[in-house]
Amino acid sequence: MPILGQNQYGKAENRVVRITRDGATHHIKDLNVSVSLSGDMDEVHLSGSNANVLPTDTTKNTVYAFAKEHGIESAEQFGIHLARHFVTSQPAIHRARIRMEEYSWERIEHSGKGAHSFVRTGQETRLAQITYDGSAWEVVSGLKDLTVMNSTDSEFWGYVKDKYTTLPEAHDRILATDVSARWRFNWTDDEQPTPAWDTSYAQVKQHMLEAFAETYSLSLQQTLYAMGARIIDHRSEIDEVRFSLPNKHHFLVDLAPFGLKNDNEVYFAADRPYGLIEATVLRDGVEALIPADLTNL
Repeated sequence: MPILGQNQYGKAENRVVRITRDGATHHIKDLNVSVSLSGDMDEVHLSGSNANVLPTDTTKNTVYAFAKEHGIESAEQFGIHLARHFVTSQPAIHRARIRMEEYSWERIEHSGKGAHSFVRTGQETRLAQITYDGSAWEVVSGLKDLTVMNSTDSEFWGYVKDKYTTLPEAHDRILATDVSARWRFNWTDDEQPTPAWDTSYAQVKQHMLEAFAETYSLSLQQTLYAMGARIIDHRSEIDEVRFSLPNKHHFLVDLAPFGLKNDNEVYFAADRPYGLIEATVLRDGVEALIPADLTNL
């Protein structure tokens, strides 16, 4: 006999751009917001009754109305406003999950009047996921597509070799990756002080970059752990960091056929296949909650 399992519904990828007009100076928040709701929804699946269903079109409208009514201080705070609203305003909705991507803009400095011209920029895409069940919060922030490279201070040798191994050992190599990371806050209820979301994000990213730059790497795994450990050591509001790091291989080009010596100067940048290094770094005594597959966030 079939039974209905876990289910949810909502409106995905609501693009909202909020302009804050401070006189002649304007500020931009540019988000892609996905809303997912769950709760007492069995009958809509089993009998088609929509009695407990808040239309997905309504969730879309709520995103835009809240952008006006509450503004967008940060992706995390905006998600908290939305999640609280859906769970507390609809008896049938027991859990709300808000996922967001944030796209950054940089002001164009010019000699004309006003400060209202921008260019799309940013080294990465900022991410946030807020989940609320009426009593407890889970806030996970993150980023993706942060491309970093060390042109030296990286080695890879001493590894297992079998009859299929052809990779030569490297004692001076390029180390490059596209960082995808998520970090979970230990803020779980309204009785706790709310973290300074934007400050925390900026500091986490800075610690991540500094650890990447300062670690003499014998493996990408070692660099990953150094990045996560530095965040845990310096940011008390964070309990867990999950990384997915593709190894963007750079291979020395054989220039000998042209009578040229390649002294770690000319490389071929391969886009695939690539090594994929993934791991979680936790505060001692804390349980891991971020899924291993970051695409599930």
